[in-house]
Amino acid sequence: MASELCKTISVARLEKHKNLFLNYRNLHHFPLELLKDEGLQYLERLYMKRNSLTTLPENLAQKLPNLVELYLHSNNIVVVPEAIGSLAKLQCLDLSDNALEVVCPEIGRLRALRHLRLANNQLQFLPPEVGDLKELQTLDISTNRLLTLPERLHLCLSLQYLTVDRNRLWCVPRHLCQLPSLNELSMAGNRLAFLPLDLGRSRELQYVYVDNNVHLKGLPSYLYNKVIGCSGCGAPIQVSEVKLLSFSSGQLTVFLPAEVKSIGTEDDRVLPLQELAMRRLYHTQNRLRKGGQLLVLWLTAAPPSVCRLLTY
Repeated sequence: MASELCKTISVARLEKHKNLFLNYRNLHHFPLELLKDEGLQYLERLYMKRNSLTTLPENLAQKLPNLVELYLHSNNIVVVPEAIGSLAKLQCLDLSDNALEVVCPEIGRLRALRHLRLANNQLQFLPPEVGDLKELQTLDISTNRLLTLPERLHLCLSLQYLTVDRNRLWCVPRHLCQLPSLNELSMAGNRLAFLPLDLGRSRELQYVYVDNNVHLKGLPSYLYNKVIGCSGCGAPIQVSEVKLLSFSSGQLTVFLPAEVKSIGTEDDRVLPLQELAMRRLYHTQNRLRKGGQLLVLWLTAAPPSVCRLLTY
């Protein structure tokens, strides 16, 4: 196996390969052949998925200076070393399914980084330097132990896809609503109790997923014209035990869906969903009022015979 690995790397060096595939090699250490002499100066994409690596070499950027994509999915890496910040051309970094506990602040020096995947690790926080990644478009930090999001995340002005599913988030910082390019936000399986009222105000944000946040009882009104995933939110209710909200106009009574009641009792603080219910009542009453006015005008202009017929 070792001789085959050396041969693969030697061929890549001699032929100046841009892509090198070292997946499923049962590697416990970063191959020394990659770091010999001048390294692989022409290499742009390195695939080392499904190995048993525990760390990265400090001279990685010196030996592989032109790396654009680095795939280290499914290893046993615990710490992202400071040396990672010297990969000036790196655009894609995949460290999903490792044992990461710490991401070094130097990750903020990856100014060309567009895609960062840190899912399925043991991270409890991310450094604020993540906010320095101005070109970042995709950030996947799902299935970790995060209690909060990076405080400067709103400075990632190019961020389009943010996935933070299955963490321990209690709230979403309001400055997240300032992300101008965010198109998809997924926060399923957390402990969210409320969302910022401005969330969804941006026209760019079209997809929001908050499924399985059992404490979440309401949504901001701006989200009601977006594509929403919110199954498993709020406490389940029995329709037979709930008094439906309604309003009446003359002999007409309009009932609201039973789900409106599930947002809480009259003692709870007002949530956005309640606000939406009141708007619906208001607009429905207006339509009924206008309809009644039109009927009065029509009867005024109608022939007497028609009016007598309607009284029977």
